[in-house]
Amino acid sequence: MPSAGIAPRRAVQLAALFAMMVAFTAQLVGALLPVIPLFIAASVVNLGLDLVLQHKQPGLLAVLGRIRFDVTVRQLLRDMLILVGLLHIDGINPLEEQAPLTITLLLFYGTHFVCQAVAVLVRRTRSMPFVTRNIDASALRLCDAPPRILSRQTGRRLLRFSVPTTVGMMLTSITTDAYWGGIGLAVSLTLSAGGTLYLGTWLLPKKRVASEKQALAWLDNWLAEYRPTVGMYFSGGSSSAYQANMWLSTLASLDGNPIIVLRERFMVQKIEATDVPIVCIPKVANLMRLEHSTLKVLLHPANSGKTSQILRIPSIKHAFTNHGESDKLSSCNPYAKAYDEVWVAGPAARDRYQLADIGVEDKDVIEVGRPQLAPIEPIQRQDGAAADRMTTVLYAPTWEGWDGNPGNTSVILAGENIVRELLADENVQLLYKPHPMTGSVDPRAGAANTRIQAMITEANTRRSGERPGPEAAAELARRTEALNALTTSAFRKSADELERMRLQGTPQEGRAAAVAAAVTAWEEAYWKSFPRWEHRVITTARPGIFSCFNQADVLISDVSSVVSDYLSSEKPYAVANTSGMSEDDFRANFPTVRAATILTPEADGVAGLLDAVRDPEQDTLAAERAELKEHLLGPSDPPSSVRFNQAALDLCAKADERRIRMENRLSGIPGQRSQEDMEASETAEHEASGASDTTAAV
Repeated sequence: MPSAGIAPRRAVQLAALFAMMVAFTAQLVGALLPVIPLFIAASVVNLGLDLVLQHKQPGLLAVLGRIRFDVTVRQLLRDMLILVGLLHIDGINPLEEQAPLTITLLLFYGTHFVCQAVAVLVRRTRSMPFVTRNIDASALRLCDAPPRILSRQTGRRLLRFSVPTTVGMMLTSITTDAYWGGIGLAVSLTLSAGGTLYLGTWLLPKKRVASEKQALAWLDNWLAEYRPTVGMYFSGGSSSAYQANMWLSTLASLDGNPIIVLRERFMVQKIEATDVPIVCIPKVANLMRLEHSTLKVLLHPANSGKTSQILRIPSIKHAFTNHGESDKLSSCNPYAKAYDEVWVAGPAARDRYQLADIGVEDKDVIEVGRPQLAPIEPIQRQDGAAADRMTTVLYAPTWEGWDGNPGNTSVILAGENIVRELLADENVQLLYKPHPMTGSVDPRAGAANTRIQAMITEANTRRSGERPGPEAAAELARRTEALNALTTSAFRKSADELERMRLQGTPQEGRAAAVAAAVTAWEEAYWKSFPRWEHRVITTARPGIFSCFNQADVLISDVSSVVSDYLSSEKPYAVANTSGMSEDDFRANFPTVRAATILTPEADGVAGLLDAVRDPEQDTLAAERAELKEHLLGPSDPPSSVRFNQAALDLCAKADERRIRMENRLSGIPGQRSQEDMEASETAEHEASGASDTTAAV
């Protein structure tokens, strides 16, 4: 996918660069000869082209900036060429008329650079050492951000404020009257000077936010008042936010006071709607302040380079939950031994860690199930053959991974063959939901993904039938609007981090439940808005993968956590074998495919899979799926949510035990306190701090 638009984009960029060079050349020729029509046209086109490129091709302009031909140099060159042109036009007195214009132009550039300096100061004063969400941070004296054209868009500000100057100079070129150039320069100078003064008001005490020292003191006080007990730590790129989002509902349901700790500022807005307080602390030195908080446990859905930094805090226990389980080596990363515990879904993952022999001790592996899987509906078995019934097939391949293993994804070697077989069956509805990172490493995966989507689009043109009425589309639009109102924060274009912090303060009570209900209603409306016979390509976050599970009669995927999650429904599934192994070796090496239909790269096996779905008598793997489900996900009683919560409480207790041991060592008291002493100490600590909930830190 990433390679699909590279050639056209480069062609556009080269054309724009060539047009800019032609405009500068024409402006120079028109100024020196002089050819007034050419001079005026080139000057206007040159500025207009730069204005357009600021919006349409910022990447190209960034490249020009790296070779020292940035917007300031380009505009200064344009203005110098205009002055040169005026020198060559008869009727304009250089000393009496052009000298004042030149001086005024220099004053304009002077105010531009002053404005730029003020913008730097304003940005520095509006940079907090942390970012929050779902927290009332009004005590930090947060206020609205200044207009971004003044504070952040240096190039656009210079170009837009230069428009009156260029217009006035062009009128002077036509009329040979310096009056028009003076008017244009006066307007530009007024805009620049006035903008600088207005921007400077953000440096005054009334608009000045709390200093770094004051902000960190506020954070310490908030942590002491909120008393977090268990949290989720996450760090990663913008496309990895889904790894954290899948744990939001589970985290919110835990006993105690949950918190989300992030490291990248942009990630604050990537986290989906939740009522859990979010704190982003980019600097390691500030992150260490968590050691003095009541935080006892952090859950880690992913490994990252910055994970080692939080592991330095000995007072916090760390559990690796991962963002999904599969038979891939990435599910047994040696980094897992850095955590206090590794939480897995069921016995299969425990066995996987022991077989991997990477240093994770069996006593540190805790089976908690997969609490997120509760929305997945179980199989509804059909009585008798159902050959004429429309069969919904979900094809959800994973991405290509970092190691170049051809068995990671079926998209490259088998994807088109699988889709072609499915589209050839008139009683199949195909839902295609590729991994969001498909093509991010291997361009072949992106290209195959593009071709598959084109195949599905073309196949839909050959199908017809009754479609839902307009009321279905109207209902979806209504549900979309309602969901967006709950989950989308509307910000001004000029809003910065601090303004968003102010607007995203303490959420309204019951918002999380309202969001869950709105998502359910939206998904129901979404599926009803399309005919049952129409294939769907789903590349957006909604509908989610679990909603697709509930629509599907059968899944086709790769060796990934998608397979493990889908097994909770006990529906038939297939896995594409593009590893180069024989089927027996493939099943032996990847236990999650034990109850699957194995598809070859040529898509052999698709017909048999569809027969097994349509006729339960041909479904010979049903018993194995039920057995494998428990092996992968653990028992259904007690529920996974209960086991997960208990694991969090147990790890919190271990953090308490360590704290007591350290206190005893520091105070010189030998031995360890009893559980009753620990509880009494905890209660006394709560009362001393004025906490109302004496069970929050259990």
